[in-house]
Amino acid sequence: MNVMKHIFTRREVLTGLAAAGGAMLIDPFSSLAKNDGKMILTRKIPSTGELLPAVGLGSWQQFDVGTDPRDRAPLKEVLQKMNEMGGKVIDASPMYGRAEQVIGDLSAELQLNDQFFFATKVWTTGKQEGIDQMNASFRKMKRKTIDLMQVHNLQDWETHLATLKDWKAEGRIRYVGITHYTDAAHTRLEQIVKSKAVDFVQFNYSIRSRNAEKSLLAAARDNNVAVIINEPFEQGALFRAVKGKELPGWASDYDIKTWAQFFLKYILSNASVTCVIPGTSDVKHLVDNLSAGTGRLPDEAGRKKMLAAIQAF
Repeated sequence: MNVMKHIFTRREVLTGLAAAGGAMLIDPFSSLAKNDGKMILTRKIPSTGELLPAVGLGSWQQFDVGTDPRDRAPLKEVLQKMNEMGGKVIDASPMYGRAEQVIGDLSAELQLNDQFFFATKVWTTGKQEGIDQMNASFRKMKRKTIDLMQVHNLQDWETHLATLKDWKAEGRIRYVGITHYTDAAHTRLEQIVKSKAVDFVQFNYSIRSRNAEKSLLAAARDNNVAVIINEPFEQGALFRAVKGKELPGWASDYDIKTWAQFFLKYILSNASVTCVIPGTSDVKHLVDNLSAGTGRLPDEAGRKKMLAAIQAF
């Protein structure tokens, strides 16, 4: 994801709405802080019944920064606010540059390391290479136990799942998962989900990219596998699609105040989704995203109206 482009396009949308005299005329985020006192929607991890907040945080590119305090300060604020609002799930990967290290450093500085649900990944080929990489993730994230270890983009997944099964039995990791970010991988993800080899599956899904609705989401539900959704904003493309457009008046029926909440609530209205992980380094955007986990969710009629609204643009 191109982070600067993502953030810029989101701001562009808000600026366009203000110019158009929309409902978010002055400060579209001014009312979002009021959601801080509300409980974020939680969903059960099917394999254990543990509850997770349904909106988490992705870290691709956003958390890939150096040691300069000026670069890290906004990210520290994001983590602090996330904790205050009841968020827990933070998703990372060795593929994301320095993200694991930054998350570990900042959460430790805030004395919140143990408050978060850390999900990271193994992204290499070979058993020992995987073990070495995962051990490095433990060190970077400053954890003796990782909540969720996932095989990133199914790379050498059979080899790594064998290791992860052993590590789960030993208590080194709590949950085992697999991930991908393209529609082309959904068939293979579904096959693995049906084998009951994993606790979590992570994949792409959005209001315009709905291939997962064909069978993957149902397969996860039917096989008691938790679902994490990536690419909920299509790398910012959804914000560009609605630039200058006002929210439909009926959006307030579902406590939707911004386009980000519109996109996220469509995803969360599918009961098979356990958690969605939009990435951000902007605390206002974090508040916006987490607020999608509060209030009413669209019913089936609402989902159809949401689809029609997007398809009309």
